[in-house]
Amino acid sequence: TEPAMAATVGSIIFVVVVVGGMGSLGGAFLASLLIGIVQTFAVALDYSVGGTLGALGIRLPASAAGNSLLKLTLSQVAPILPYLLLVLMLIFRPRGLLGTRDG
Repeated sequence: TEPAMAATVGSIIFVVVVVGGMGSLGGAFLASLLIGIVQTFAVALDYSVGGTLGALGIRLPASAAGNSLLKLTLSQVAPILPYLLLVLMLIFRPRGLLGTRDG
């Protein structure tokens, strides 16, 4: 292995462990599959962020039409999607996918 490998993949491994649930091997496996699929599809699909939000039924105000963030493609934002998933997981399910409740 490469000596600098921890700096390269360390942050994504942290995301996988937290999303899967601390101490859950099955959860880490499920989270790694989920994150891999999300990143792969985000790179493969050539949709803009605004178009994707519209397809999901989220209507934006007319003043947001010129926003440059909405013109980004999903492949351009694919590297930040695991971290977005991490934030959403910590908000809605803090113990992870298959984590157990301590207590």
